[in-house]
Amino acid sequence: MFSKILIANRGEIACRVIRTAKRMGIKTVAVYSDADARAPHVLMADEAVRLGPPPASESYLKAELIIDACKATGAEAVHPGYGFLSERTSFAEALEAAGIAFIGPPPNAIAAMGDKIESKKLAQAAGVNVVPGYLGDIATTDEAVKIAGDIGYPVMMKASAGGGGKGMRLAWSETDVREGFEATKREGLNSFGDDRVFIEKFIEQPRHIEIQVLGDQHGNILYLGERECSIQRRHQKVVEEAPSPFVTPDMRKAMGEQAVALARAVGYYSAGTVELIVSGADTTGESFYFLEMNTRLQVEHPVTEEVTGLDLVEQMIRVAAGEKLKLKQEDVKLNGWAVENRVYAEDPYRGFLPSTGRLVRYRPSPEKRDGIVARVDDGVYEGGEVSMFYDPMIAKLVTWGPSREAAIDAQVAALDAFEIDGIGHNVDFLSALMQHPRFREGNITTNFIAEEYPEGFEGAPADDQLISDLAAIAAMIETTREARAGQISDQLNTNIEPPRDHSVKIAGKVHRVHIEPFEGGTMASVDGGAPVEIFGSWTPGQRLLGLTIGGRQRTVQVRRDGRKWVLTSRGASHKVQVLDPHVAELSVHMIEKTPPDLSRLLLAPMPGLVTKLDVAVGDKVEPGQPVAVMEAMKMENILRAPKAATVKATPVKAGESVAVDQVIVEFE
Repeated sequence: MFSKILIANRGEIACRVIRTAKRMGIKTVAVYSDADARAPHVLMADEAVRLGPPPASESYLKAELIIDACKATGAEAVHPGYGFLSERTSFAEALEAAGIAFIGPPPNAIAAMGDKIESKKLAQAAGVNVVPGYLGDIATTDEAVKIAGDIGYPVMMKASAGGGGKGMRLAWSETDVREGFEATKREGLNSFGDDRVFIEKFIEQPRHIEIQVLGDQHGNILYLGERECSIQRRHQKVVEEAPSPFVTPDMRKAMGEQAVALARAVGYYSAGTVELIVSGADTTGESFYFLEMNTRLQVEHPVTEEVTGLDLVEQMIRVAAGEKLKLKQEDVKLNGWAVENRVYAEDPYRGFLPSTGRLVRYRPSPEKRDGIVARVDDGVYEGGEVSMFYDPMIAKLVTWGPSREAAIDAQVAALDAFEIDGIGHNVDFLSALMQHPRFREGNITTNFIAEEYPEGFEGAPADDQLISDLAAIAAMIETTREARAGQISDQLNTNIEPPRDHSVKIAGKVHRVHIEPFEGGTMASVDGGAPVEIFGSWTPGQRLLGLTIGGRQRTVQVRRDGRKWVLTSRGASHKVQVLDPHVAELSVHMIEKTPPDLSRLLLAPMPGLVTKLDVAVGDKVEPGQPVAVMEAMKMENILRAPKAATVKATPVKAGESVAVDQVIVEFE
């Protein structure tokens, strides 16, 4: 066994590998860029080596610096995590040449599976189902249009070396191909150094299901069940679960055996994942097709760990050290259900735009109770910064329960208590997904988010009971605040008692709430209804409030916003105004502020780099016409004209960095 390993990665996966290595008694070496000098993975490791400036191309992607760090520290092996160098054949070969073990598959397997075109040919030869498509090189847009027409729309254009949702475009028509082909080539070149693109038939009602494989260097290869990864946005996974609610035991066996056959065909060992696209319309379960093989640890590996009881990082380390697997296929049992949500630095209320900045508050407090497992894998800390240089994932929230329903309910409870401030985040959106009836039924496809949120996300819908409870809680909070304010010293008379009656405006309606405190709690009556008991109290400044109201458990995040309260619970943030009844009567006469007209301006929707400007002063544009291209967090975003207009000014030029809401184009 190794005595010291280096983790060639950052963030949560670096922390994840370090935890297992420590448990195994193996010393660890972290590497870091200047942006990560005080990151948790650096502090967790036994040693740390600086690589270079923040851009990954100058630090984490420099194989020679990783090898130098190994030599300087005496690290015998390297775990690459995922992303960065994890699937670079040249990196694995360079380590081998330097006499350093690679905690992953052999270089030839990485090479074979790293090219999406060649991997499909190999899969076909190994007897694995493949999606109909064109696997040759496509040189021009015109050629891409002809091929797409021959296959039949819709088609998917993919960068051959792509991964992680990057370098992919769905085309429903010739127009989509002409607009997206060059962008796909550019993303492939920018992210992976390879601009080759292939085209394949897009499977409608598709489910994304993947098989976890594990092999050793002695010819033993197992499949560890499947993961359902159909909840995606822009081809990036958001929710994963194991097992899949769609897969039957017979399907699992057929998929697993094909995955093992493919792994065996390329001499695979270590952990790897065979990704499949499955037709949800075919209830026989026979319509599943090979997409790609990821020759590394997957982001979503924890759900497999939770249902199998295996530590995949430990298995990878043991395999790299030459050990045999200690289990056989018949030993692999799936126990219970696990769900993983990816907490991203993006704002779902603003079209999921990337968000960067300081984590002013970060307190992941998963709900834990008897029979339920809650786990947070992260690599950030309160006061740290979410950088524009790296992936926007903040953390992974994983829950396990004896049933799918229990695991999902545990997610909702844990998300209610997940505190993040300072940047935009998708916690509300994740909670809304967990509560969605269609998700809970298991009736999901990769189109789920686009179909269920076509106009964007505005918060999870709240039922009348939740609104009533929040109105009562807001009145209780306001009463507590006023009572504290009434205890200010040096008053002329005795302490001022706060009013017991309040007008609470929430969700567009005004509710009359009467409050009667008692020892240990509060009695509240909403709109003249029967009084309910609130057990629990709030202290001014308290952000996370857990209480029982009318016998119902509620977890509410509380924040003050000017003269209003913001109460966040069950996937939505509600702005609440609590007024004395006589003030509420007068407030209807207040003139509401009219928001400024921004229709003449094209604003930067996020911080990033303007890579292309398609218009000049005097140009006429039509609604939806591409005006500029921005790059943020390694993704290209096309900015379009909001209406027919003439360009008056272009304050920003191509190649300039912009802040959020900075004016890029002004129209007449």
